[in-house]
Amino acid sequence: MIIPWQEIDPDTLTNLIEHFVLREGTDYGEQELSMREKVSHVRQQLQSGEAVIVFSELHETVDIKLRRQLGT
Repeated sequence: MIIPWQEIDPDTLTNLIEHFVLREGTDYGEQELSMREKVSHVRQQLQSGEAVIVFSELHETVDIKLRRQLGT
């Protein structure tokens, strides 16, 4: 189930994004980005609709996924 990011408390959203950034292990190229820059990048992806917040009822987990990964 996709959860609209606008419906999540701002502090909770920031914590969710930070948790995602810390565990994602994405390569940002030759130049390393700061935590603030990574969080900002993910927030922009959510705002543009490129990324979504997904709640799994089966696993009772919340994650951030690229929309194209979901096939929607």
